[in-house]
Amino acid sequence: MKDTSDENAPRKAWMSLLAKAPEGRIAALLHAAMDPPKFTWLRPPEIGSAMVRARAGGTGAPFNLGEVTVTRCALTLETGEIGHAYIQGRSKADAEAAALVDALMQGQSSETVRAAVLAPLEGEASAARATRAAKAAATKVDFFTMTRGED
Repeated sequence: MKDTSDENAPRKAWMSLLAKAPEGRIAALLHAAMDPPKFTWLRPPEIGSAMVRARAGGTGAPFNLGEVTVTRCALTLETGEIGHAYIQGRSKADAEAAALVDALMQGQSSETVRAAVLAPLEGEASAARATRAAKAAATKVDFFTMTRGED
């Protein structure tokens, strides 16, 4: 039987959360919680583009939908942890903050960062999803068929 557990699942979850965070929000939460640690760049923030692929109906053949602007960077803390970030958009400051959070989550201050940065981001994302779902549910139309008496 194939082992389906993924040891990188927690990191995938926080990287996804960081990549989808609103502009400036990661840095604001991080700076409110602590002074950012000293680091050196492995790859300073750089702006580029990535191809977005899609499937017709979610199951059809994949096709190139278009390109999206992304900013990426990599850094290493003085304690040795390495942080990476890929975010949508052109904000180098947001990419730096996301990479710092990634690196800090791999060190001893991970619980502090989780409580001060990731938990609020997750709560805000959940609230946004709930608002969007409620808005969509308000437009739902229920169709029904009356029995015509024929069996």
